[in-house]
Amino acid sequence: MKKVVAKLASLLLAGTMLAGCSGGGAPAADTAKNAAETKSETDKAAVSADGAPIELWTFQEIHTGFYEKMATIWNEQNPDRKIKINFTVLPYDDLHSKLLIALQSGVGAPDIADIEIGKFANYLKGDPQLLPLNDVLDPEVKSRVEIYGKDGQYYGVCFHIGASVTYYNKEILDQAGVDPASIVTWDDFRAAGKVVLEKTGVPMTTAETADPWSFWPMLASQGGDLLKPDGSPDVDSPAFIKAITFVQDMIKEGSIVTAPGGFHHAEEYYGFMNNGGAASISMPLWYMGRFTDYMPDLNQKMIIAPNPVWEKGQPRSIGLGGTGTAVTNQAKDPQLAKDFLAFAKISKEGNIEIWKTLGFDPIRTEVWDMPEIKEPNKFTDYFLNSPFDVLTQIKDEIPAINNGENLPKVMDALKTTTLFRAFEDLEDPAALVAEEQSKLN
Repeated sequence: MKKVVAKLASLLLAGTMLAGCSGGGAPAADTAKNAAETKSETDKAAVSADGAPIELWTFQEIHTGFYEKMATIWNEQNPDRKIKINFTVLPYDDLHSKLLIALQSGVGAPDIADIEIGKFANYLKGDPQLLPLNDVLDPEVKSRVEIYGKDGQYYGVCFHIGASVTYYNKEILDQAGVDPASIVTWDDFRAAGKVVLEKTGVPMTTAETADPWSFWPMLASQGGDLLKPDGSPDVDSPAFIKAITFVQDMIKEGSIVTAPGGFHHAEEYYGFMNNGGAASISMPLWYMGRFTDYMPDLNQKMIIAPNPVWEKGQPRSIGLGGTGTAVTNQAKDPQLAKDFLAFAKISKEGNIEIWKTLGFDPIRTEVWDMPEIKEPNKFTDYFLNSPFDVLTQIKDEIPAINNGENLPKVMDALKTTTLFRAFEDLEDPAALVAEEQSKLN
């Protein structure tokens, strides 16, 4: 109804202005003023009844349920600053391209937007059209906002740490007589893979050819990354060559196969894994929801463990993936948008709800030990062990990735050419990464 009223007010304004130009009726300035005042009163009535409207764009339907819950709690605690969120859910590519155009043109952007980490750097080029969030941030979450920063200003807040872990199918490992606790190094992993393949005929794991999530931890434990600390591409590093060579050797042995569909989010992969297609998978903790939603037959078969490392003492995880939620410079009430975002994604209440609703590892690590986190839910019921028991072990071993303007193009290269050439075509690692680095440069 409020949209209809607002539209009528706009039509009234346009019509009376035209009448004034033709010389008939009341003076145009007076008529426009009256129409504007009518619209203002209408908007105020709508805001007081339903809350201030906030436009929020996201590429994940599941995020809307979380935001709705947090908006309800916000309104209960802030009756004088109520909000009403209007959601627009767009496909991944559509959201990022439409948002970029809206920000560059200065028209049509939402108040708040979810921006995936692999695309976020595109919005920080030049003079960012996003608002700094420094005034609403908490030091507790600094590591998960620095990846969305530039020149000391932070423009996005993540949902999760994104700690990479290894999920083992304990039923398959038990059949092979392999104890997942005995797998500490990648050499242990390779040796176990040979045993699993021999005893069960099942490969140890899968290699993605169209996504870097399972490959990235192999770089991190060596101190490597997709970008150098200065933000330049780093795909021809010794760490890259070592990791590619290792995976290729296991592929040749038969204990690694390429992921059906090319990556661990493909329908073909879900069916393959659900049927016991591989004994393990290395993915961030946020992948738990894919198990519960798409691989029901693995319920009470999967155990979560730290990633293997090349040498003992190296970090057994890395913070991967993420959605940097940002407030745009077109927000109608910037401070209200920023305050709500901070409440939803930085407060203790919000972080607890992130776990309960989404199954993500909250960025406020202090809540990991809170009673509310330990309450049973579909995630704890599915897995054989608690994810927070593992997180507690690796809490200080989760380095953040290097982010910068080159990350989107490096990610695109890995997804479209590099990993396919490495794990499907089995090209010479050193020559391959040298060529890929040259293209990126």
